[in-house]
Amino acid sequence: MKLSHFQFDLPKELLAEYPAENRDESRLMVIDRKKQTIEHKLFKDVIDYFDDGDVLILNNTKVFPARLYGNKEKTGARIEVFLLRELNSEQRLWDVLVDPARKIRIGNKLYFGDDDSLVAEVIDNTTSRGRTLRFLYDGSYEEFRNKLTELGETPIPKYISRDVTPEDAERYQTIYAKEEGAVAAPTAGLHFSKQLLKKLEIKGIKFAEVTLHVGLGTFNPVEVEDLSKHKMDSEELKITQEACDIVNEAKAKKKRICTVGTTSMRAVESSVSSNNTLNPFDGWTNKFVFPPHEFTIPTCMITNFHTPKSTLLMMVSAFCGHDLMKRAYAEAIQEGYKFYSYGDAMLII
Repeated sequence: MKLSHFQFDLPKELLAEYPAENRDESRLMVIDRKKQTIEHKLFKDVIDYFDDGDVLILNNTKVFPARLYGNKEKTGARIEVFLLRELNSEQRLWDVLVDPARKIRIGNKLYFGDDDSLVAEVIDNTTSRGRTLRFLYDGSYEEFRNKLTELGETPIPKYISRDVTPEDAERYQTIYAKEEGAVAAPTAGLHFSKQLLKKLEIKGIKFAEVTLHVGLGTFNPVEVEDLSKHKMDSEELKITQEACDIVNEAKAKKKRICTVGTTSMRAVESSVSSNNTLNPFDGWTNKFVFPPHEFTIPTCMITNFHTPKSTLLMMVSAFCGHDLMKRAYAEAIQEGYKFYSYGDAMLII
């Protein structure tokens, strides 16, 4: 498969600027790989496709307010700082992206907050937009993290052209988010409401939680025609023994195992044993799933509608089958489905 196989024209008005009014009332496209059929439902209808003993694999990562705005010393120029990952908690070193990057050099200082209560010094260049910052703050580590949260903004995707609203802090977060560390939400999970999760639980569906801290690498454009040459950024992943037990028991009983989102899919496909069971994992993964790929753990997946040439679309193609995926996307555009982070959902069975 080549990069050009994943190009399609996406009308701009189909990029969702706002979430659906109710989480579980987004639209749901159901794709049956065996029957080669496409159905149109609401997300809450997802319950009809699962039975007692089936498993949903959820990514319980929690988005932190990763976007900060500071001012450059002397010039006062407004600089956006996007926190990617903490490198050293004692020294308060962070990997960040800065914008505009051409103005930010090693040795520059940035001031945050109306009272300049937080200062950062640029100590290294990592990529064209990437920098390493050392934060200077008078206070404990806990107080420093609280300050970052206070000054930070919910990191809704750049394509959303409006300002961040207080509602985004709640809606750009799954209701089962627990482990803080993501700079982007695992968006397929945004469609689950508390009521829907409860109904699934009552029906006997089990939940296996994994933690994959979503980084910006997930959204980095693929710039090589030969997909095997693309390198994914590493993301932190944790899979517990408890999650493995839930999944492996369902697998042994031939129950339906559904990954909620491409991040959950990448998590489980990163840690498969030689016996084709799920292994515990604690580390980093740069797994890139693209066609052809033989999936060993999931029998179905829930995902959103993705943008052209994205690694997420490539994973969906690998799971769904490329021709069926293309047909589904053409129908989604024709039917006015909403795409991307706040968009509608797809269930592939």
